Amino acid sequence: MAAADTNARTVADIMSHPVVSATADETVATAADRMREQSVGSVVVVDGDRAIGILTERDLVRLAAAGAASTDLVEQWMTRDPDSVAPDAEATAAFASLAEHGYRHIPVVDDGRLVGIVSMRDLMRIAQIQPAEQLAHEVPRGLEGVIVAETTIGDVRGLEGFYHYRQYNAVELAETRTLEDVWYLLFNGELPSLAERHAFADHIRPLREIPPAVLAALPEIVRTAPDAPPLDQLRTAVSLLGATLGFRPSLDLLAEELRAQALRVCAVVPTLLGALYRLQHGQTVVDPHPDLSYAANYLYMLQGTAPEEEHARAVEQYLISTIDHGFNASTFTARVITSTGADLAAAVVGGIGALSGPLHGTAPSRAKEMLDEIGTVDKAEPWIRDAIVQGGRLMGFGHRVYKTDDPRSVLLRSVAERLGGPKVDLAKEVEQVALELLAELKPGRKLYTNVEFYAGVVMDACGVPSEMFTPTFASSRTIGWTAHILEQAADNRLIRPSAQYVGPPPPQPVPTAE
Repeated sequence: MAAADTNARTVADIMSHPVVSATADETVATAADRMREQSVGSVVVVDGDRAIGILTERDLVRLAAAGAASTDLVEQWMTRDPDSVAPDAEATAAFASLAEHGYRHIPVVDDGRLVGIVSMRDLMRIAQIQPAEQLAHEVPRGLEGVIVAETTIGDVRGLEGFYHYRQYNAVELAETRTLEDVWYLLFNGELPSLAERHAFADHIRPLREIPPAVLAALPEIVRTAPDAPPLDQLRTAVSLLGATLGFRPSLDLLAEELRAQALRVCAVVPTLLGALYRLQHGQTVVDPHPDLSYAANYLYMLQGTAPEEEHARAVEQYLISTIDHGFNASTFTARVITSTGADLAAAVVGGIGALSGPLHGTAPSRAKEMLDEIGTVDKAEPWIRDAIVQGGRLMGFGHRVYKTDDPRSVLLRSVAERLGGPKVDLAKEVEQVALELLAELKPGRKLYTNVEFYAGVVMDACGVPSEMFTPTFASSRTIGWTAHILEQAADNRLIRPSAQYVGPPPPQPVPTAE
């Protein structure tokens, strides 16, 4: 099809009709059965021929995560008065609307009547044959809201303040399950039974050991760059690990081989972090403890003594809450590298590199630094007011996706309150002052506390040094990265976007050198 013809296509040309629909007084179970029977991702809720709501697969995940009954009525879970598009609108305009809002389906309405539905999948087929320069005009900077792949690992629903891992509410998992359970879930697609949990723990326990050749090289890494941040040293160590273990391109491996490599890397990263930290501080490396869980063992290898149970559980809850979070910068980086067929260690190193950026993974330590600078409650109001007026960035507030309370922050606030202490009391007071001043000085922005604010408070209360906040984040996120690496490799296509050229119009004559 010619490009001109493609660009001229309207929503009516690509929409699906008749529309799979439901009424508001039907049960969710009935609507879900209809979605499965028709192999669609949503039903439009109608009153006669008028669209009054939409119920999507995401809503079904939210319902399941909330523990609600499938006998609930559709009207209790649908999105009311959904955005719509006209049938004579250009397909490219519909693409832009879906990308901007993060929708997957939009009803097509003509003079108030429901006449069809258009999905992101429909529009991506159009996108694949459009000129790249046409799409570049419509895709937001930073790819915000743009769906670049499909995943079964999890989802972040920013407007609702909700995220999940394989359909289970991530906060509920952090409140009720172990990190090993969630690791098992991400790799195997289901939560383990008690017997499966024990078998999984037995399997990964020996994988915690650092290979002798890598262990022997760690002192040299520290000696060569003694002042390097621990995350930079980890990046070098993981690269060395992959080379030492002979990791080959993922393109050349069977799924079982790649999964075994992923388990090995996830298991050994906390051991590497503990060893690098202790070497950097002139201390003896502590071997993994065979009887301790992931989180307790991590603290043990950092501190040299078995941690208090409440500290181990608090850190475990932090690790679970940060194990995955949609297509964030580091996860996307790991998937892009995997899409080239590169080895697993290369993809993890890329994820570590992305996480090291101040706008991604280093915010917990910066949020703690802010609390340390404020010092006392009476200094909070003038310090924060001055920072906002001067255009400074309040670390721990605002999020690219969440437009309401960050559920991770809500969880970690409760963990911090359980731990208690003067730093926790200060953090709660500073949070309240900051939210009040942000509402006053930045009206309409709706900025909320994000995960980084209380993450630093929790880790500090558990004895994790500030310099290890981001490496601790990297430890849990390695599990999320490798789950995405395995998913990308299983159905791979090279990720190769295009850019919009904005320089002088070509071709320009090549000047003669003088």
